[in-house]
Amino acid sequence: MVLEIQKAAEEIAQKIGEEKVSKEKVHRMAYSRDWSPRNAKEAQLPDIVVVPSTTEEVAEVVKIAYKYRIPIVPFAGGTGMGGGVSPIKGGITIDTKGLNKILEIDKENLTVTTQVGITILALNQELGKHGLWWPHDPESKPASTVGAAISCDNDSTFGIKYGKLGDYLLNAVLVTGTGEILRLGHRKALCTSSGYKLHWLLIGAEGTLGIVTEATLKVFPKPQTREVEAVVFKSISEAINALKRLLQAGLSIESAHINCKRRLGFYTHAYREKYKREPDIPEWAAALLFVSFNGDEEVVKFSHNYALKILEECGGQKVKEKEIIEGWWTSKHTLKFEPFKQKWPDSQRKKKFGAADLGIPIGRIEEAYKKFLEIAEKNQIEVLGMCVYNERPNRISPSISFAVFVDDTDPEEVKRFYKYVEEMSKMAVDLEGTMSTYIGDGDRLGGFNEYEHGEALKYMKKIKEVFDPQNIMNPGKKFESCWIPTGK
Repeated sequence: MVLEIQKAAEEIAQKIGEEKVSKEKVHRMAYSRDWSPRNAKEAQLPDIVVVPSTTEEVAEVVKIAYKYRIPIVPFAGGTGMGGGVSPIKGGITIDTKGLNKILEIDKENLTVTTQVGITILALNQELGKHGLWWPHDPESKPASTVGAAISCDNDSTFGIKYGKLGDYLLNAVLVTGTGEILRLGHRKALCTSSGYKLHWLLIGAEGTLGIVTEATLKVFPKPQTREVEAVVFKSISEAINALKRLLQAGLSIESAHINCKRRLGFYTHAYREKYKREPDIPEWAAALLFVSFNGDEEVVKFSHNYALKILEECGGQKVKEKEIIEGWWTSKHTLKFEPFKQKWPDSQRKKKFGAADLGIPIGRIEEAYKKFLEIAEKNQIEVLGMCVYNERPNRISPSISFAVFVDDTDPEEVKRFYKYVEEMSKMAVDLEGTMSTYIGDGDRLGGFNEYEHGEALKYMKKIKEVFDPQNIMNPGKKFESCWIPTGK
């Protein structure tokens, strides 16, 4: 394989330019991992890093890799938590951030066509000049790219109003595992009943079907104003029922996040550390609901006041400290992004953040929370807490972060973390939920995910073979696991 790597590097340099190809170890180190907990002392490096800037250049790279049967791993911002960008079989890493040009902003039809290596922050900065925005808004937006959002199908703060990637993606350009350039759809229309919706196959595919290079997305007029509120409840179920009532009333909610008592404790701890006084939070508070509204000023003001009335009728108590609300919003939207540092306050003195990202039926979230605490304790993993995000328009649609702390300088603790992920994932499926809602399979759930998909996993493999007959596109992901035994 060493000879093939050398030949491939030379041929790629001839095709796309030497300045876009690197074999230097110092460069390759930057592409060795993402945010997923893994042994801090171990690194899996690609053999070659390439930074193409056009779809055609990506196709040339893939054709050469196909000829020599060399693995290809796409890399974007490196902010994922599932090991999706780890080059566990070496090969070629394609840094997609060279694909960073906006190709068209269509204000009349409310779409943007862009190369996918542009960061979400940069995309929205440009859209903002036209009075538009793309509401897919993860905390990692200064580094996370459009392509990563598509490939991981990750969550957004504003999912309960605007949805997930399937609600945005209109068409895409894919370079398949043979180097063929394939346009999946030409539409700017959101709805279609013609053919198969192949562009949706790319959502959550994690680069296993090919490299997405361009996408056309639905965008929205930038809202005029926004108001954010925080309310505490006596239980998680009470908070969920209150959110149900808001939706039943017909309110258009921009975001709705329910935090457990443990996460509430982090917000109050940060408040005490900063202001040197106790927040006025009742002892009985076991859940914290953050909710926001956007739109025209009069509509937002009415929605905010009417929502607060309903939430109090449902047993909620308004959080008086605006600083706690502002702290939450800041943590979502305006903190400077620092790779490999967890987002919680420095006062927590913690090194690493990990999570099981589960979809749980609405009526079983309280049960899942109790099992979460039991499973974490059993595996000697320190609990950070649970947050229930909602990711489909106008409905309670739980995408849940069951978050913990992991010391990745301790290999045994990393192993215990993935045992925790295994048991949590099995629990989710047993509760008629899903193993992953925003991280993806990566190199952690592959193979083991047969527990959820059953015989359907075989059909997924056949689909991959159509797009990637030599299995060179991000091998070792989605169908294999580095951490969890299969066949259980």
